[in-house]
Amino acid sequence: MNKLFDISGKVVLLTGGAKGLGRMIAEGFVDAGCKVYITSRDRDGCEQAAREMSASGSCVALPADLATADAAVALATTFKSHESQLDILVNNAGRSWGAPLESFPDKAWAAIMAVNVQAPFTLVRELLPLLKSAGSADDPSRVINIGSLAGAVVEKLSAYSYAASKAAIHHLSRTLAAEVAKHHITVNVIVPGYFPTQMTAHIRKQDDEAQKLLARVPLARFGRPDDVVGACTFLASRSGSYITGSEIFLDGGMGGCR
Repeated sequence: MNKLFDISGKVVLLTGGAKGLGRMIAEGFVDAGCKVYITSRDRDGCEQAAREMSASGSCVALPADLATADAAVALATTFKSHESQLDILVNNAGRSWGAPLESFPDKAWAAIMAVNVQAPFTLVRELLPLLKSAGSADDPSRVINIGSLAGAVVEKLSAYSYAASKAAIHHLSRTLAAEVAKHHITVNVIVPGYFPTQMTAHIRKQDDEAQKLLARVPLARFGRPDDVVGACTFLASRSGSYITGSEIFLDGGMGGCR
């Protein structure tokens, strides 16, 4: 049974892995015996996170700001200088922008779409040879894209470009899954709800607001690190090798129970 979820020895590239949901996933992969490369636009934060996680395994910092396609290409080039194959690509780096509809700025679109949609696409394209090299019929390479509940159902966040970008990555993942299946590569999406990250800090600081939110969650709690680590491990291991083009909702029932 343990071998079903064994991912030890796999090489992972995880964008946005220095903090938040990405840090949770990175720590889980490091603890599971993977060699994990993490990115962050904060060079110092990226390097510090990698040092901290290296205490329990192998973690390498590749600082990168994925706000442009050129930056994503540069990241892929740097990664290729370290590794000749890639078992698991986790596209987690993301940005958001919130403002009322009446004042939501045009500049809030290009940057959000670049990081949340174009960068994952560019990384898959540029790293395709390495994903092909690592994949086999019995053990495909894995692409795990981190979506959002906001991209699947209407959440009153006033984050219009963010919600649109996450809906886009959900569908892009299905399109890519169909294209790369022949190369023994799977592409799936994890759709998180509300976790204790920087994006929810303002809600969690206000007990009344936190309680209002939790009242809408059928399982009545925020997500935990084990929840997202477990889902990623499942998709990355032998137990998830027959799944592609799918979405795993990790939201305490907010999407499925409506």
